[in-house]
Amino acid sequence: MILIAPRGRTATRCARHGVKMKRTASARNFRLLLAALLAAAATGAPVRAQTGTPETAPAPAQSTPAPGPAQSTSPPSEAAPSTQAPPLGAAPASPAQTPPPPSEAGPSTSAPPLSAAPAAPASPAPAQAARKPKPKPAPPRETALSDDPTPALQPQTFYTTSKAADRYRQIVDAGGWPTVGVSLRPGSKGAAVSTLRRRLAAEDDSIADAAKPKWDADLTAAVKRFQFRMGLKQTGVVAGATLRELDVPAETRLLQLDSTARRLTALEFAFGPRYIVVNIPSTAVDAVEDDRVVRRYAAIVGDLEHHSPELQAKVVAVNINPTWTVPASIVKSEIAPKMLKDPTYLKRSHIRVLNAHGEEVDPRSINWASERAAQYTLRQDSGTDNSLGSIRISMPNRYSVYMHDTPSRNLFANDYRFLSHGCVRVQGVVDLAAWLLDGESGSQMSKDEINKQIASGAREEVKLTHHVPAAWVYMTGWASADGVVHFRDDVYHLDEVGEIAEQ
Repeated sequence: MILIAPRGRTATRCARHGVKMKRTASARNFRLLLAALLAAAATGAPVRAQTGTPETAPAPAQSTPAPGPAQSTSPPSEAAPSTQAPPLGAAPASPAQTPPPPSEAGPSTSAPPLSAAPAAPASPAPAQAARKPKPKPAPPRETALSDDPTPALQPQTFYTTSKAADRYRQIVDAGGWPTVGVSLRPGSKGAAVSTLRRRLAAEDDSIADAAKPKWDADLTAAVKRFQFRMGLKQTGVVAGATLRELDVPAETRLLQLDSTARRLTALEFAFGPRYIVVNIPSTAVDAVEDDRVVRRYAAIVGDLEHHSPELQAKVVAVNINPTWTVPASIVKSEIAPKMLKDPTYLKRSHIRVLNAHGEEVDPRSINWASERAAQYTLRQDSGTDNSLGSIRISMPNRYSVYMHDTPSRNLFANDYRFLSHGCVRVQGVVDLAAWLLDGESGSQMSKDEINKQIASGAREEVKLTHHVPAAWVYMTGWASADGVVHFRDDVYHLDEVGEIAEQ
């Protein structure tokens, strides 16, 4: 529809109604035009100007269907932001850029810039919120298995860790330490090298000249000492994980020491001449004899959804060629969905289904979509495909977890080894079993004899004459008997919440 006004006036278009009208110099005429426009919008009748000239009826607008809900092509893990805290020392993520809110005066009438794509219609909010994504693991830490003979856990660890916390509290009160922020290596020089020296000197008293701007052999040695305390490869180069750990604030290190000391107050462990320590954040197992680590093994521990618990127990037996009874939680969350997709999964995995009387049941007779599926006992036969591998170390505890072998031994080469459902997989577990069965245990079964028994395929439980204490601990910051302070990443984020997560 067209509003006609006296000649000589400029023309414009009403963005909302698509009405072309001419501006008049008279406020009265404008009000009349506006009133006519509003009346036309309300009644749909054609509008005539004061001159009485008839309006040509416009062509009917083409009907456009209302847009439906947008179809997301992203998986649930990408549909919502991750809730996991960043790894220690990592730079905080920059906030997402948000568009400005719409104007309260109504929709904008400004034209888009040239070559700009037309704005897509806003899709209505989904009726159901996106599923919470699984927490993502920390990046590789360039870890190295320490050859330090000092056990991670000793009778005096609580005292030495508490004393270290007092020292770090003084560092925090004095303003902490500087941030390095850039990668450095032998040959570097300048202000950044001086900053690195000051940063290391805050924890390392052996650094003499903390302001020297040139890299030398002493600085390389200091960087390697720092890497040793962090459980990293001793490259002498400041980059990657080393740089991230250097830039962790002193306040965080103090929190780690205080939190570890608090957890150790609940430790009631019977240290003996021989004992086993699993420090979960270190993903390492120490076999301790006469206050020295005689064997240290890489370990795979619980993932972010299935934490390995802190516990104290006693190793009572070594199971050779064990069977594996699948926990009901795994039957429900993993086995049943696999059986719905592939009914041959259990057969191919050598897993048998048993009823309450111990009688074998045909898996095809079970409705794997029902809750009753998790009430059956699923037992995997011993053999090369068994999830426990060839060795299970029996240590009764209320969490029903233990140490064992694995058929996926290649995973021990990973820097990130938080991958299990809560049990601890041990690299070189046959060697650990031989140590347990040697000496004071009284069984006197050598490593060669264990390997022969494994090769036979026959199951055997070898009981220990003298039980060996075992402790699984969660120490992210601790001081050993010689006063050296060690740190590991708080992968489970237990330091952040200030208490041990209930398993």
